[in-house]
Amino acid sequence: MSAHTDLHSGHDHAADHGSVKSYLVGFVLSVILTAIPFWAVMTGQFDKATSIWLVVVMAIVQVVVHLKYFLHLNFSVAGRANTFAFLFTALIIVMVVGLSVWIIYASNAMMMH
Repeated sequence: MSAHTDLHSGHDHAADHGSVKSYLVGFVLSVILTAIPFWAVMTGQFDKATSIWLVVVMAIVQVVVHLKYFLHLNFSVAGRANTFAFLFTALIIVMVVGLSVWIIYASNAMMMH
C-alpha cells in the first residue's frame, strides 16, 4: 500500500467535499431561486416595490444555499472553524464597505453645503 493511501484511509471525502446529491440539490435550488425573481420581473406580475423585495429575499436565500451546498459551511464540530472564519471575514468586508460609503456620503454632504 502506498503512503498516499495510508494517509487518507480514515478520511471521509463526502464530509469535506459533499456528494453528488448535495451538489445537485444546491444546483436545483439555485436555478429555482434565480427563475422566480426573473419570472417576476420579466412578467411584471407585481408592483415595483414587491419585485425589488422579492429579488432581494431570493438573493439572500440563494447566498445561504451557496454557502451550505457549495462551500459546505455549517456549524458541525468539524466545520465550525471554517464557518466562523467566513463570518468574521464577511463582517470585516461589510464594515469596510459600509464605513467607506458612510465616509464618502458625509464628505459629499460637507462639500455641497
